Amino acid sequence: MEGTAASRMMASAGALAGLKVIDLSRVLGGPFCTMILADHGADVIKLEPPQGDETRDWGPPFREEDGKRTASYFIGVNRNKRSVGLDLTEPGGRAVLFSLLEGADVLVENFKPGTMERWGLGYITDLAPRFPRLVHCRISGFGADGPLGRMPGYDAILQAMTGLMSVNGDATTGPLRLGTPAVDLATGLFSAVGILMALIERTRSGRGQFLDMTLYDCGMALLHPQAANFFLNGRRPMPLGNPHPNIAPYDKFPTRTCEIFLGIGNDAQFAKLAAGIGRPELATDPRFHSNAARVENRSALTAALAAAFAPEDGHALAARLLKAGLPVGPVLAVDEATAAPHTVHRDMVTSLGDYRGLGTPIKLSRTPGGTRRPPPGFAEHTAEVLAAHGFSAADIEALREQRAVPTRRK
Repeated sequence: MEGTAASRMMASAGALAGLKVIDLSRVLGGPFCTMILADHGADVIKLEPPQGDETRDWGPPFREEDGKRTASYFIGVNRNKRSVGLDLTEPGGRAVLFSLLEGADVLVENFKPGTMERWGLGYITDLAPRFPRLVHCRISGFGADGPLGRMPGYDAILQAMTGLMSVNGDATTGPLRLGTPAVDLATGLFSAVGILMALIERTRSGRGQFLDMTLYDCGMALLHPQAANFFLNGRRPMPLGNPHPNIAPYDKFPTRTCEIFLGIGNDAQFAKLAAGIGRPELATDPRFHSNAARVENRSALTAALAAAFAPEDGHALAARLLKAGLPVGPVLAVDEATAAPHTVHRDMVTSLGDYRGLGTPIKLSRTPGGTRRPPPGFAEHTAEVLAAHGFSAADIEALREQRAVPTRRK
């Protein structure tokens, strides 16, 4: 192919071109979901309340522009969207939403369950009858019913309540929060998958449907292999730190220059590792001849490997073993990982003007996605979007006077 991968991505309209998404979500799970759709061509119209998406203030660091500042947290999950300020507590704001939903394929929101219904925007009673093809995705902490129904939820709280925190860390730390907001991000991913499933089903039935997505369910769905182990042996999984509960060696090791992480999944790989580090006898040692034996004798194996790795240049060792077909790599910091040659080759850092962000991991051959517009300023596209939906300049000014479409954050 001619040209760079980045230029090919920009040249594509995207696999979801023509899809119209109304995004009422804030913070992370919903915006991450809609950015996935926007990266691949969907027209995502982000409707922000008068105070804006609160993550605009979740800094430092901030980007300063025209006397306004926007936090990196917001910037990281809101590219390729257009922003409209909209106050749904005002009748005029709700009327605007109904206009924007004409011809829309997807609505994503993460209000507390019951909020949309109180505004006369419930899926069953208000939206489905008027927009029968609409796919409505609601993201909430726990759902609308059950013992925890309608309770608020944030990522770390759900990490704690779903057991994820209990298997992270080690005996010295106790339960430990994952460094990335895994529950929010997974909920965004699962929501994007669910939306696409509903859109595919719509091609057969002609009807939209409601997606009830919760942080609780998505956090529980991440408990592999710990839940599978518990269901089989009945023993409570404990935090092991870096080691894997079912595989050995699968751990972090120090070397002369850096730390490396090694993950050996079968006996053939272990024999190749033993030969590659000049310790072929480890592969025939009865304590290490099978994965089950290596797990049982994890401490002795770790000590033997640590001694072999200690004098090595970790980067050179990892490169040599990786080329031999073994899963091993240096432990890199974020700045090192984002600057790595393979990161550049895979277009996993994207830029447009002064915007920089992580690229899309979904690589399609004919309709690749990519960065088309930077994250929007608050209400940056209000006039543009409303005009495209039939509102005159006088209509828009009247809505502003009614405070239905704010142009500045409260």
